[in-house]
Amino acid sequence: MRLKLALGLLIALLGTAAGGEEITSGSAFLSPDLRRQQDDPTRNPGWFWVEQGQGLFGRKPGASQACSQCHAEPEKSLRGAATHYPQVDAGTGQLLNLEGRIEQCRVERQKQPAFGYESGELLALTSYVASLSRGLPMDVETRGPAQPFYNAGRAFFERRQGQLNLSCKQCHDGLVGQKLRGDTISHGAGTGYPAYRLEWNGVGSLHRRLRACSLGVRATQFDYGAPEYLALELYLAARARGLPIETPAMRR
Repeated sequence: MRLKLALGLLIALLGTAAGGEEITSGSAFLSPDLRRQQDDPTRNPGWFWVEQGQGLFGRKPGASQACSQCHAEPEKSLRGAATHYPQVDAGTGQLLNLEGRIEQCRVERQKQPAFGYESGELLALTSYVASLSRGLPMDVETRGPAQPFYNAGRAFFERRQGQLNLSCKQCHDGLVGQKLRGDTISHGAGTGYPAYRLEWNGVGSLHRRLRACSLGVRATQFDYGAPEYLALELYLAARARGLPIETPAMRR
């Protein structure tokens, strides 16, 4: 009975979402020490993945061309590219995040098997490409072909789900700045992913984090790259419009 009462009070508290609050980066909720470590490439472990991705970018996979042969001078040619993902692919009409675009290039242009979500190679390449846009503001398209995906992502964000009957909105709008298991609740911006999380002791994708959130509220965990998480990723990116990309960020 006490557990049910406490859960009821928590859900009531979560129902008071903040309206019109400015969205801030997850880095704003780090401790000063962790923020300094994140901003120092010599102390941020995420840069190991970026360096690995840079090596893969210039390496020929088998008999195929290297990424760098199509994307010469990536520091210039791909600067800003990550700020526009997720985006709708003009050819297929599918919503692709940055990982999906890299996999598409590998399969269709390099004629190689996909790396697979959360593989070391895909995390490294995604970290590298995203890092090329570090400091630039997010600017995803939510109109036209992207509108249905954006609407689906917003509906996911606002829908109560799982055994705890909670929504993303209740935490990431209503309880921002409060503590949860020693961590500080943020606005849920994904601008630092792939990110190095202390709890993972490694770099992981935003979808890995979303799956952890689903597990936390005892809801369905969708597969990496699932349409539900892609739509949610687009909505989160739209909420974060104007915030700088921070990959590789550090998170608790």
